[in-house]
Amino acid sequence: MSRDLFLRIHDTIVSHDDYFVQKRDASGRLGLSSLQKMTAAIRMLAYGVTADLMDEYIRIGESTARQSMKKFVKAIVSIFGGEYLRSPNSSDIVRLLDAGQRRGFPGMLGSIDCMHWKWKNCPTAWKGRAPPCNYTINGHEYTMGYYLADGIYPSWATLVKTIPSPQGNKKKHFAACQESTRKDVERAFGVLQGRFAIVRGPARFFRPEVLKDIMYACIILHNMIVEEERHLYLGAEQFIYEQTEETPNEPISRDNIPEFIEFIAQHHRIRDRSTHSQLQTDLIEHLWNIHGRT
Repeated sequence: MSRDLFLRIHDTIVSHDDYFVQKRDASGRLGLSSLQKMTAAIRMLAYGVTADLMDEYIRIGESTARQSMKKFVKAIVSIFGGEYLRSPNSSDIVRLLDAGQRRGFPGMLGSIDCMHWKWKNCPTAWKGRAPPCNYTINGHEYTMGYYLADGIYPSWATLVKTIPSPQGNKKKHFAACQESTRKDVERAFGVLQGRFAIVRGPARFFRPEVLKDIMYACIILHNMIVEEERHLYLGAEQFIYEQTEETPNEPISRDNIPEFIEFIAQHHRIRDRSTHSQLQTDLIEHLWNIHGRT
């Protein structure tokens, strides 16, 4: 992180949360400065160290360092989340599908990888939504996008896995294409964990909202650094930012409402192993046909 970006974040956070404003105590002595609190928070994120290690280098207590980190990540998400951690818009979906098409995987939204952040209390997952997607491969029509995954994931219709021991040129070519394309997400998580060691080791906090803010803040800071250094990258793409509206809370019903019935049907479609096998077979033929034309 450059000095200019650090000071930009510092000035914005100080104006957003008066916790970071330097104040005097009851005896009139100046308390900790905003630079001390922010530096302690960033060092905990970047190096994954405990809060009690901040006292010698930054002259800040353990409880204050921990509180500063919580306040810092919450402010980062609140201030910069709308710009640097947005939901994908329609232009993004088209761009992702087009990128997958160029790489021989029509209908592919991206890749998925198991970056497990160990949480001692209760590992859980947050809800998500999938965009509509219609495409044709090898003469068969599909209505759900999919992600490239490795062998630890289930055989669902929305996941395309590699072949562990491929036999024949077609399957060997498919496995090579799938594995080379899926490395994108592995590299992305590797860069994130290399830059912020706090998400590389076991989680040091217990509340899920704090863990969420930490993960979101690391991603936001990473995106801000990438934006600042984008001119140094080759082939950098331009993105159109658009923040989608939050989903309102729906009223609870105990009846078998149409939405619930549709949810169950969609759940079964996602877990359909026959669709998973058919999609993989079609992609094998599709990639082999592309290989034969080149």
